[in-house]
Amino acid sequence: MAGNSFGQLFRITTFGESHGEAIGVILDGCPSNLEIDLDFIQSEMDKRKPGQSKITTQRKESDTVQILSGVFEGRSTGTPIAMIIPNEDQRSKDYSHIKDTYRPSHADFTYDAKYGNRDYRGGGRSSARETAARVAAGAIAKLLLAQHGIEIFAHVSSVGSLNAPNLENLPLTDLLEARENNIVRCTDPASANQMIELIEKTRKSGDTIGGKISGVIRNCPVGLGEPVFDKLHADLGKAMLSINAVHGFEYGSGFSGSEMFGSEHNDLLIPNSSADETGNYKTLTNFSGGVQGGISNGMDITFKVAFKPVATIMQSQATVNSSGEAAEIKGKGRHDPCVVPRAVAIVEAMAALVIADHFLRNKTSRI
Repeated sequence: MAGNSFGQLFRITTFGESHGEAIGVILDGCPSNLEIDLDFIQSEMDKRKPGQSKITTQRKESDTVQILSGVFEGRSTGTPIAMIIPNEDQRSKDYSHIKDTYRPSHADFTYDAKYGNRDYRGGGRSSARETAARVAAGAIAKLLLAQHGIEIFAHVSSVGSLNAPNLENLPLTDLLEARENNIVRCTDPASANQMIELIEKTRKSGDTIGGKISGVIRNCPVGLGEPVFDKLHADLGKAMLSINAVHGFEYGSGFSGSEMFGSEHNDLLIPNSSADETGNYKTLTNFSGGVQGGISNGMDITFKVAFKPVATIMQSQATVNSSGEAAEIKGKGRHDPCVVPRAVAIVEAMAALVIADHFLRNKTSRI
């Protein structure tokens, strides 16, 4: 199986299955002498881990990170950093009923068709549990970026048709406090209460529901990204679309920009009175979402990620088995009725990995 690695200079390779002994990640390219804050890494893991509230799966995993290499006396050595997260609460028997039956909208059929076998215990590598390894690596990317003042923040901006107001222009400390003050991780308290009510109602009916996560990257220096195939927004899009259940990505004005005139949409340049790494200019508007020509322009990088409803539902559905015969299936076990509250940490991690990689690449782009 190819495609288990991501990034060029700041590069990760994840491994492991949902119901195996552990999942893990090898991070190659982290500069030496970076202070590795284990408490911070664990706090990021805690935002993604299962069983954290009444609106998430009740699988109980501490998601405790163990660092095996690449760190000495609290600092990175410049060698590969290997981390594992043991699986502590597997219930493989919950999946015995799908051993020979394909779940609708899952990767069961496509994996079987491609590889000739599949790990039906929670989906194996196709399980969202794999993303815990990304969050661990993303936390180190965040530590690297924080040294240069780069901030990354995401929150749940919609569940179903419920949309929260845009509050991403507030200071980061205020945003973090507001987001972590509710179990759905939305910065607007009123919207959060409505979202929680909708998710609970959906769960009780045996169904699932989708949502969106909005993200912002602040203080990103000018010049990150390459102008052809490695555009910054293209790499961000690939990163987000690689997350389980993601069905859409947009940056800046996104799809709504297609409804505007050029005279409305153009971001006019003006002098930047507080010029630093973010450049000598800024723009009056930010429909470009901080990226122009595939290269960061110093403005906030804004984006949204759309998640489909979780495919496993506690209702009977028609399907087929591996012999091509008609069958019926109903979800069992522990599953999220809505994935977005736990996916916030994954979105931030993938954004951090992209920016860290391009940050290092930009250091070698000219002499």
